[in-house]
Amino acid sequence: MAALGVLVLGLFMTLLDLTIVNIAIPSILDGLHASLDQVLWVLNAYSLLYAVLLITSARLGDIYGPRNLFAVGVVIFTVASALSGLAQDPTQLILSRALQGLGAAVLAPQGLPLMMSLFPVERRGGVFAIYGVMAGLAVVAGPTVGGLLVTHFGWRSIFTVNIPIGVVTFALAMLLIPDLRPGRKHRLDLLGVALATAGLLGVIFGLIEGQRYDWGVVSGFITIPEIIAVGVVLLAVFLYYQARRQDGEPLLPFEVFKDRNFTLMTLVMAAMGFAILGIYLPLTIYMQSVLGLSAIDAGITLAIQPVAMFFSSGVASSLVQRVNGKYLLIPGLLALAAGSGYIDWAAQANSSRWDFTPGLIVSGLGMGCIWTPVFSIATRDLPVRLGGVASGVINTIQEMGGVLASAVIGAFLQNRLAVALYDRAVAASGQLPEQYRGSFVDGFSHAARAGFEVGVGQSGASLQLPAQVQAIAHYVFTHAFVDAMHPTMVVPIVILALAAFAAVFVRGRKPAALAIHEEEAAVA
Repeated sequence: MAALGVLVLGLFMTLLDLTIVNIAIPSILDGLHASLDQVLWVLNAYSLLYAVLLITSARLGDIYGPRNLFAVGVVIFTVASALSGLAQDPTQLILSRALQGLGAAVLAPQGLPLMMSLFPVERRGGVFAIYGVMAGLAVVAGPTVGGLLVTHFGWRSIFTVNIPIGVVTFALAMLLIPDLRPGRKHRLDLLGVALATAGLLGVIFGLIEGQRYDWGVVSGFITIPEIIAVGVVLLAVFLYYQARRQDGEPLLPFEVFKDRNFTLMTLVMAAMGFAILGIYLPLTIYMQSVLGLSAIDAGITLAIQPVAMFFSSGVASSLVQRVNGKYLLIPGLLALAAGSGYIDWAAQANSSRWDFTPGLIVSGLGMGCIWTPVFSIATRDLPVRLGGVASGVINTIQEMGGVLASAVIGAFLQNRLAVALYDRAVAASGQLPEQYRGSFVDGFSHAARAGFEVGVGQSGASLQLPAQVQAIAHYVFTHAFVDAMHPTMVVPIVILALAAFAAVFVRGRKPAALAIHEEEAAVA
């Protein structure tokens, strides 16, 4: 159990960093004079490296031992956190976050194979419940912890706080985690890594930067649609190449997808990765830039959700061994979707911070019923020898959901904001003297090309308008952001509903599965 505690601490640190940045977005925008698309790269530099390299690092764990890879990952992550805290411009922060993503990718997939080796089948349900609850708690606690740190210590503290945690985690890992090694020879699929990385980079870059270039020419003959198309083609080539290598050492072994429950849980995890970031990205900007809340006030408001999750996860943990996990999972996904829908409905330019309480409670209760059973269902019928691969695959697909969300939601939010700003500016320009109307509308309508700056205090201020016009500019921005936010948040809600439908097809436990697992565990 001591080893489990160290693994959970490492997981908590990396997953917390996925969402803790969200609450600091307005402060980073202000502090580094960054645009919204640059901050999206601060999120995606981490997630992209994390997602692409998870399966590779899981394979390295099979070769050199998961304990050793876990420790190396902690060191990389800790050093990168220090560099992120020292960044002086958006480019430095993006590069440091990419290095953080590399460290997280090295350590994250080592936990699942260790737990499958250390704990017998009948105890794994409870272990995965702890693992799942802590993973979920890290994801939703990010805004609260981040708000506290940003308000009292500045945005850099969300990175530097990882330094002492990383040092302690490394020391405990070397002391408490056993050095287990399967002893099997493996080869790394370097071409597969290159194809996947290049393909994902093309798609994500195109989605994030599309609005800035009006979905047209980037440079010379290169256009945004062409960049996205090349990325899609490279991903298709990657899948074809992996299909041809299934008898060897593929980066993505298709064998794990033969288990229906594992395949369905990868879809659920992808949906959760998409939904969490897709909901929090517009919501955290809205709370600070539209409602004018401080980072700590926004974090405290959102803290209602993890508190509710804590209570429901306790109930779910006691039930997960006695009922088919899908009877917890489906209501959980639907509750998260319903609560998020309420939050979207309640969001107005003049809303009170407490107007969102019912939605946060319902969505938090739902989350507790999602994270608890999902890992148990995914690995229940998998042989121990596939533990490393399964960990890499399921974490990769979850993170790809987050990467896709930040790209899709970011692009959709920017597109809707561009339209809403123009419409609201035209409607409000009638209140201005004639000489200001043209420049007022032009300033908002061309905002997308300059890169949206939506940090606290920036709404409308970047348009260089006289002081008496700023109040109207602020009105335009806040109402336009709400107009853009409503349809944007519908996207992750629909994704959650689709995930709930997929979970209907989860299969119950096979009677012979326990004996097979015990036999495989004994052989391993």
